[in-house]
Amino acid sequence: MSRRRILCFAFLLAGFGLVISSLAVNAQSTDRRGRKYKAPPPTARIEVTVVRDNSGKPIENAAVVFHPMEGERDKGNMELKTNDDGKTVIDVLPIGDIVRMQVIAKGFQTFGEDYKVDKAEMAIEIRMKRPGEQYSIYKKSEGAKDAAPKPDKPADSAKPTTPSQPPPK
Repeated sequence: MSRRRILCFAFLLAGFGLVISSLAVNAQSTDRRGRKYKAPPPTARIEVTVVRDNSGKPIENAAVVFHPMEGERDKGNMELKTNDDGKTVIDVLPIGDIVRMQVIAKGFQTFGEDYKVDKAEMAIEIRMKRPGEQYSIYKKSEGAKDAAPKPDKPADSAKPTTPSQPPPK
C-alpha cells in the first residue's frame, strides 16, 4: 500500500507542478518586454513617365533614381528602369518626404529635380532633351558672349589725373 500512496502522491505532485508552471507562463506579460510595434508611415504611389522632348515618344530602359532626402542629407537611393511605355512606378516613399529624382537615359541630357511627396498618388512626366553643343571659348557661337566687352573708345586711364584742389592738411 505504501507504494500505491507514493505513486498517487507523485502524480498529484506532477499535476500540481504543471498547473503552477502554466500559471507562471501566463503571468509574464509581453507588454513590458521588447520593442513596441510602430506602424510604418503611409506611402505614396508615384508614376513616372519618361518621354522625348521633341516627339513625345516614350524612352524605354531609362534609369529613374530616387534619393529620399532628410534635410540636406541623402538617405540612400532606389533605382528603377522604365518599361516599353516609358513608365515606372514606386510605392514605398512616405508621404510628406522630399525626394530627389534623377533620370538617366542613353543619348539624352541627365535630368534632376527635387519633389515634395504630398499626395497619396502622383504622376510625373519627364521630357528628356538631346544634349546640346558644348560651349567653347575658342569657337564663335550664336549664344556666346565675350568675357569682357571691348570699349569703343580708348580708356582714359592712360592720362595722368591731377586733382583740381590740393588735399586738405
